Amino acid sequence: MKIYNTLSKSKEEFTPIEPGKVRMYVCGPTVYNLIHIGNARPMIVFDTVRRYFEYKGYDVNYVSNFTDVDDKIIKRAIEEGVTASDISTKYIAECKKDMDGMNVLPATTTPLATEEIGGMINMIQTLIDKGYAYDKNGTVYYRSRKFKDYGKLSHKNLDDLRSGERNLLVSGKDEKEDPLDFVLWKPKKEGEPSWPSPWGDGRPGWHIECSEMSCKYLGTEIDIHAGGEDLVFPHHENEIAQSEAANGTNFARYWMHNAFLNIDNVKMSKSLGNFKTVRDISEKYDLGVLRFFMLSAHYRSPLNFTAELMESSKKSLERIKNAVSNLDFLMSKTDVKDLTDSEKELLAETDKFFQDFDNAMDDDFNTADAVTAIFEFVKFANINSDDSKSKEYLEELKKKILTLTNVLGLVVEEEKDTLDAHIEDLIKERTDAKKAKDFSKADEIRNKLLEMGIEISDTREGVKWKRI
Repeated sequence: MKIYNTLSKSKEEFTPIEPGKVRMYVCGPTVYNLIHIGNARPMIVFDTVRRYFEYKGYDVNYVSNFTDVDDKIIKRAIEEGVTASDISTKYIAECKKDMDGMNVLPATTTPLATEEIGGMINMIQTLIDKGYAYDKNGTVYYRSRKFKDYGKLSHKNLDDLRSGERNLLVSGKDEKEDPLDFVLWKPKKEGEPSWPSPWGDGRPGWHIECSEMSCKYLGTEIDIHAGGEDLVFPHHENEIAQSEAANGTNFARYWMHNAFLNIDNVKMSKSLGNFKTVRDISEKYDLGVLRFFMLSAHYRSPLNFTAELMESSKKSLERIKNAVSNLDFLMSKTDVKDLTDSEKELLAETDKFFQDFDNAMDDDFNTADAVTAIFEFVKFANINSDDSKSKEYLEELKKKILTLTNVLGLVVEEEKDTLDAHIEDLIKERTDAKKAKDFSKADEIRNKLLEMGIEISDTREGVKWKRI
């Protein structure tokens, strides 16, 4: 299995610190609003990475935090006249709803920054004791130049940052020894949440939070640290500086970063009016469609969100669902129970789809090619299935398809009650279209139902339907 490591800018063979185990930390969201589809990409991508490791037999310790104290949270709390805790509690709950809708598995541990302040204070004190940090009137700064490897992840040179790229300087007051030094602890401001510390009441800087939580729940050295590419600098660069200086060991072996997501070829922005939350998407699509869309491209490739691509993703996901539904239907019709020799040969042929799937995922988690392997499998199943086949054969085909789709977190088997309700909704939509004399839409819905294996009949008693 090869992983593209941002640190080396190359694909490297994955070798875990401890055989059979993976320690993985993924930076979670800052919870001051509903999560947007840019937040959703790393959630879906690295959940899929985790699922694939587990499919390959690894024991995965997957830690992803919630940043529940931050300037944005405090600003939102002041605007609404509530506490910062009220805001973070509300939006953590909303985030979990959206994650569940996208079929993102709960992390092994989901630490909250506000519950780990003591550990952060201890780490900051260690950095002060080692000469990597200093206190200036209640603000503690990290000496970036003292860490000789600063810039090794982002491949930025400190002197270039200082002289030629001033926009990359970490913000702060003139009390810094060097403009590149960054904040580990900031003093209390009126009306803001704060905690006692040796340097006065205040709260931690953003970067120290992840360093401490990763260390506490995964150890001083981890296998994989991941997040969006916007976190490479300064967040992940600063995490390395803090963690390696404090712990005296390499922080993470592999650094994985997903590329940005645009809307109609434009960067998503509230000011441009193209800001889309996951909740917005859920009003039009099942969030499984959003997950499929996210996995239809390689995670390191920029992804462009458009209505057309979402519709295409919806249809593609329905192809897989229809194949699984058809296998269920054929199982209910067949009278043949035992597997035949010819069916055994057909099942042996499906090994190639698993091999293609594994080859794609082993090559830096190429989900786009993995999806292609699943579609080839679906095509094979559709061609080689009918009600003359044995129930055991049909069950095995379905089981194999579900194994691969589950690795990608794609839910393609609907509960019978849910499926029936969906059919009834489509029939009502068709009836409404006919009443509105929109016959082309009515025909479109009839054809869609036929693709799902549903035949409808217009009778005096109303519309009747049956599986065919």
